[in-house]
Amino acid sequence: MRPSSSPPDRAAGLFDGVLAAGDVRAATGDAAWVRALLDAEAALARAAARTGLAAGADADAVVAACAGLVVDPGELGAEAAATGNPVVPLIRRLRAAVPGDAARLVHRGATSQDIVDTAAMLVARRALEPLLADLGAAAGCAAALAREHRGTLVAGRTLLQQAVPTTFGLIAAGWLTGLDTARRRLAEVRDHRLAAQLGGAAGTLAAYAPDDGTGDAGVAMLAAYSAELGLAEPELPWHTERTRIADLATALGTAAGAVAKVARDLVLFAQTEVGEVAEAGDAGGSSTLPHKHNPIRAISAAAAAAQAPGLVATLLAAMAHEHQRAAGGWHAEWLPLRALLRSTGSAAFQLRAALECLRVDAARMRGNLDLTHGALLAERVAAALVPALGDRAHPVVRAAVARGDLAGDPAITARLDPARLAALLAPDTYVGSAGALIDRALRAAAR
Repeated sequence: MRPSSSPPDRAAGLFDGVLAAGDVRAATGDAAWVRALLDAEAALARAAARTGLAAGADADAVVAACAGLVVDPGELGAEAAATGNPVVPLIRRLRAAVPGDAARLVHRGATSQDIVDTAAMLVARRALEPLLADLGAAAGCAAALAREHRGTLVAGRTLLQQAVPTTFGLIAAGWLTGLDTARRRLAEVRDHRLAAQLGGAAGTLAAYAPDDGTGDAGVAMLAAYSAELGLAEPELPWHTERTRIADLATALGTAAGAVAKVARDLVLFAQTEVGEVAEAGDAGGSSTLPHKHNPIRAISAAAAAAQAPGLVATLLAAMAHEHQRAAGGWHAEWLPLRALLRSTGSAAFQLRAALECLRVDAARMRGNLDLTHGALLAERVAAALVPALGDRAHPVVRAAVARGDLAGDPAITARLDPARLAALLAPDTYVGSAGALIDRALRAAAR
């Protein structure tokens, strides 16, 4: 049997290796969309047969035509200009491919938006599989880093300045919780909010009612259609109630934000002056500087993720659909939804690659703790001086830090003996509940 649509979108665009990397690009390409439109039409025919509204043989003929139809997405798109969506020219081709009276079953009772919205849900669900796999793998890498570096000391930084000691394991545990929370939310949307769309011309399902207008044949069709597609069954047709699109968009945007946080941290950790992590391998070279080894995977993840907020905003702005069918609102969703799936998918793919090849320099982390000559423990020293100095403790320690001699300042050594001061300045004894917090993050992710 011939393929049901044009071959998968294999030719990458100029920027796709950076900003549309991974399997989500193909899952959201033109061929994938055409496949989803045909799958929606096939499911409609099967649902009609399941509910007794059509003969099984007719449904089989439509399903076979959907499976074997070869469609050029470019031609379909060009012809869509005349009717405002690609379903009309697709139906014309599909009816021509179905023999005899069975052609009347094609698209029966549906409207174009039913098929496009349903296809969008199918595309999203299929694209979410590799996206969720990459998010899960990235979270798994973060969990492994949290375990391995449970006690690896590193400077905790606030407002981009060294603050107090922490552990790299706790930092990785924070990455884990963000990525895992985003992954769980996206999985919840996939399982419960991606619904079939079937309402007919104005959402009443009237085309499925018998001539006397009685009965609930339309509701039965909606249930059967949803089951055939493996999508959630909506309570009502959602032609102009777009919270499902909003939920998907915001979950994708949240996932992109979780990825961006980790990617930004990796880029900062990899700065020459910091040098606490690096991406292993040959990638990351410069066109002119032979010595450069850029954290290009993390940079690409951050770049892809940065596109998401604007796309989310566009989809939310398109929610105000007029009456029972919108004049342009649902059309406005098509490209930003595809772009959002791709940008978030690429971000997750690139972050996974960055974490899988991450090289952690624990010695450099420890060395950077000493750059400020004990200033990272200033909070601790000030607290120890409060019983003797009261409110003066903070300015005394601040002045000692400014002179670069926290351990030898007479105002401090007069009140803290050398052994006590040395103990206070030991960074490994001032990481608080870092270990317990790491354990909590790992247990939560395991659940």
